[in-house]
Amino acid sequence: MNIKRSLKTSKMKQPFTASSSSSSSSLIRKARLSPYLLTLLVFILFVAILYGEDFMCLLGQLDPKLDRPATRPEKKWEKLPFSMGRTPEGCDLFSGRWVWDDSNRPLYEESECPYIQPQLTCQEHGRPEKDYQHWRWQPHGCDLPSFNATLMLETLRGKRMMFVGDSLNRGQYVSMVCLLHRLIPEDQKSMETFGSLTVFTAKEYNATIEFYWAPFLLESNSDDAVIHRVSDRIVRRGSINKHGKNWKGADIIVFNTYLWWMTGFDIKILQGSFEDETKDIIEVSPETAYRMAMKSMLRWVRKNMNRKKTRVFFTSMSPTHQKSIDWGGEPGHSCYNETTLVDNATYWGSDCKRSIMEVIGDEFSRSRFPITFLNITLLSNYRKDAHTSIYKKQWSPLTPEKIANPVSYADCVHWCLPGLQDTWNELLFAKLFYP
Repeated sequence: MNIKRSLKTSKMKQPFTASSSSSSSSLIRKARLSPYLLTLLVFILFVAILYGEDFMCLLGQLDPKLDRPATRPEKKWEKLPFSMGRTPEGCDLFSGRWVWDDSNRPLYEESECPYIQPQLTCQEHGRPEKDYQHWRWQPHGCDLPSFNATLMLETLRGKRMMFVGDSLNRGQYVSMVCLLHRLIPEDQKSMETFGSLTVFTAKEYNATIEFYWAPFLLESNSDDAVIHRVSDRIVRRGSINKHGKNWKGADIIVFNTYLWWMTGFDIKILQGSFEDETKDIIEVSPETAYRMAMKSMLRWVRKNMNRKKTRVFFTSMSPTHQKSIDWGGEPGHSCYNETTLVDNATYWGSDCKRSIMEVIGDEFSRSRFPITFLNITLLSNYRKDAHTSIYKKQWSPLTPEKIANPVSYADCVHWCLPGLQDTWNELLFAKLFYP
């Protein structure tokens, strides 16, 4: 009792000083603290330091008045325009396998969609089987959301959706139109072409789905939407506004560019203008030229698109199947007469340059505007069966030599519709609403 009384008196009468500390220490020594008790106190102190955060988490769960959260906060998720939720964590929609589905595929019939170009109507041009139409993409460990045409059209009400790029992007554009047009009365829809721009209009929705021909995105000598087969391709540096002025005002843009850069040679870059009498042209590697285009595209997007109201997508390289030796076939063959899929899960065609994928990843990682990447390359690599091959409109008469050797004129670049590119749009749909 005397010890307690003296401690209280000391605390009340004077502040904590060196002399009072010395006095307290002597009192503790007099109390002859048990070594067992001292060991226990040291152990408690050690545990408190080591697991203090866990104790606070536990207390935070028990006592709502504590400011500290019960669990560590997750990184804030940015809700993108048009999104309705998120793809489940750990679900990679682009990693999976093709499964046979003759109940729900195709999503429409070739004869039901009058907008398919004759280069893509394989059944009309004599393809004898339809197996290529009945494959469905199944991601590993999750499901791809079903394409909902009604939801897509309602989302596009009063808006512009635009596909910008080459003929492969035009195929994806036509696929999107085919997926939607059945819900629109005949007198409420139209498709018109104005030079490089093709516009499908859904009148009652006040919506347009558009395609703009720009195979390099930048200005080039291949910009004519009809006459663009030039062997000596030239791309003008820093010229994206030549085409970009036609993209302004779009609410959703889907870009692509790849195949036209893959000439097998260095790319010719025009430093000045096509109008210059003497042209300043340099040659650079495809990777350097492609990086230049990506930087220009991302700069245009940052300056002209509103991240709170608009979305931008980029579709990765579409593979070709020109060399059958890539998948273990006979030398000298191609996609011609192929009706089965590549069964090697790690297959990567020789025409798909990983160095270009690295450029895309590098530049997109620096973008201040969120770009949704549609990585269709691997899943399309498996589909050597889905090309138009010889079953398309031929723009010039076939010679007897070509007729005798179908491999010589088989188109192993473009894809039959309905078919693979409908899956590209299913992935676009999924990433638009569930990024």
